[in-house]
Amino acid sequence: MATWDDVVMMGTRLPEVEESTWYRTPSLKVAGKGFARLRSEAEGGLVLMCGLDEKAALLASGDPAFYTTAHYDGYGAILVDLALVDPGQLAELVEQAWRIKAPAKVRGAFDRSA
Repeated sequence: MATWDDVVMMGTRLPEVEESTWYRTPSLKVAGKGFARLRSEAEGGLVLMCGLDEKAALLASGDPAFYTTAHYDGYGAILVDLALVDPGQLAELVEQAWRIKAPAKVRGAFDRSA
């Protein structure tokens, strides 16, 4: 079972990531832009930025680790149940979310160093 601490560990391995808050909840940001947020709302879950196509594919997969609420309809973010998500897939999604918000210069430097 993944935890917020695991998400922080995954995220802070990426360049220029800082722990912060977003809507008064724990979050990860790059260049001041949030890409992951731990929800404290009734449904809980982790909010990760993603493309709408990726969101649709995750929801269509039937994997119970991925869900959404009406609040996020039409918005590029997927909700993740940390108790159910595969840790490897979570790491990939955290990096993808970071890539969406990281400045091109930061992404390019990261890709060149890999």
